[in-house]
Amino acid sequence: MLRDKNLVPLSHQHQHCLALCVRIQRALSVPSPDPAEVTALEAEVDTLFQNEVRFHFDAEDNVLFPVASEYQTLRPLVAELQDEHRSLRRQATAASDRGLGVHGMLDFAAALSAHIRKEERQLFEECQRLMDPSRLAELGAALDQHFVASGMPGATCALPPRS
Repeated sequence: MLRDKNLVPLSHQHQHCLALCVRIQRALSVPSPDPAEVTALEAEVDTLFQNEVRFHFDAEDNVLFPVASEYQTLRPLVAELQDEHRSLRRQATAASDRGLGVHGMLDFAAALSAHIRKEERQLFEECQRLMDPSRLAELGAALDQHFVASGMPGATCALPPRS
């Protein structure tokens, strides 16, 4: 299903994370990964979390998930995604402390990738199926407002104007 324009900013942020997951998997799925590469990737995880992902998770936790939870069928999925946010935050903190190492980084990349795919393939698809266009537009406007007010740095916060 084509992504509704009101969920596109979240999907674009997902793409940034998926690209990092691919880089981690390619760099560290070799017989003897370079320790400097592990440290550099942990630093990249820290930077992405500080500059984008923490704002993304906050928008989902405080805007998207409460709206999705209005639909009984989505409540178990939302609870699962919230648990995954907590786990991913812990892993990102470990990366910022340079404490994940090769296996921890590979586990993190797998967990983040699976989480994103679950949101895209299950949550977003069901939101688009269950919500009427006006509810999706309200959600999109609330997400836009949240990102603008969040203090999120850089161009990642620059949302396209609504048509």
